[in-house]
Amino acid sequence: MGRSRRGLAAVQAVVFVDLLGLTLVLPALPFHTLALGGGGLWLGAVVAAYSAAQMLAAPALGRLADRFGRRRMLLVALAGSTASLLLMGLAPALWALVAARLVAGACGGSIGVAHALVADLTEPHERTRAMGRVGMAVGAAFTIGPLVGTLGATAGMPAMAVAGAALAAAAWVLAWRTLPDPDPRAHPAGAAAPDVPHPPWALLAVGFLGMCALVGMETTVALLAGDRFDAGPGFVGVLLCLAGLAMTLVQARPLVAAVARWGDARVATGCAVAMAAGLAAMPVVGAAGLVGAVVVVAATQAVLATTTTSLLSRTVDAGRRGALLGRAQAMAAAGRLVGPVAAGGLADLALDLPFQAGAALALGAALAVQLGGRRAVAAAGVPR
Repeated sequence: MGRSRRGLAAVQAVVFVDLLGLTLVLPALPFHTLALGGGGLWLGAVVAAYSAAQMLAAPALGRLADRFGRRRMLLVALAGSTASLLLMGLAPALWALVAARLVAGACGGSIGVAHALVADLTEPHERTRAMGRVGMAVGAAFTIGPLVGTLGATAGMPAMAVAGAALAAAAWVLAWRTLPDPDPRAHPAGAAAPDVPHPPWALLAVGFLGMCALVGMETTVALLAGDRFDAGPGFVGVLLCLAGLAMTLVQARPLVAAVARWGDARVATGCAVAMAAGLAAMPVVGAAGLVGAVVVVAATQAVLATTTTSLLSRTVDAGRRGALLGRAQAMAAAGRLVGPVAAGGLADLALDLPFQAGAALALGAALAVQLGGRRAVAAAGVPR
């Protein structure tokens, strides 16, 4: 196995193990917040802290990766993830729990660094497939982690957090032993890494719009299913599990085949339109149709995110790629922060509104790809 393939396999494994540790604690997190004396407002703060910190930290982490190297910054982020999980388990008060989530979110900006490392290791024509493998690792972690965390939730938050920290520490060891050295095309350690002078804002907006639509759906689909079909937690749990599975599987052969035939920009546009159709259908279909629509929305958002990241990675040289992909991750984090609040507020007015708004956001993402994707890639002089 060549250096590039070994490096890609290492990145995929590190991302999976790290996020598996993070997602293990998610089922127990609300109950731990309540046990520490918090209510709905504190729970919102605990949940939002991760995305807020990621939104602020990801661009800086990307610039540091351009300056000091991808491998070094991934190791720093993994060490921070380990510490944050330990702090979550040992938090004596709500402020400490929020602080732990802030640290976890700041270190969660490492996904952008991982994407930059994948881009360094691949040629443009094979980059989407490689990005898809990282996306599969993310999807698998977010499918398996909460399931295992639910089964082990009776052990309590401290036990699950320690288990998560052990996995994050294992990811650090794995990264230290297997990740390749920083790419020689990037700036040498200690050199000033310039920021991206004219970032492709239309493409960056795709990450915000698509993520905002997805998490808005995830936040309110239980309300819709309960109102329309008298569905309970079991139905919703299966629904979200199927969504995670779809996000994982679609990034293997279907993604590769679609991009080989139509190119990243066309695939991204088509997925955004299909995502809009799935969201618009949710309030008017039956139970089986709702399951299908959720799977379609999850799968198309996963492909939209991967193809957009691949397009973005081609618009700048290696020395500024970390900064740009860090911005992209910050935009997605902003979507995760805004989406639940906006969708929840709309659901209070009418249950159809979050899904109609999500469809509008997805159509906006399709327009943003058309405005920025092809033009930015053509300016970079690389294939779509």
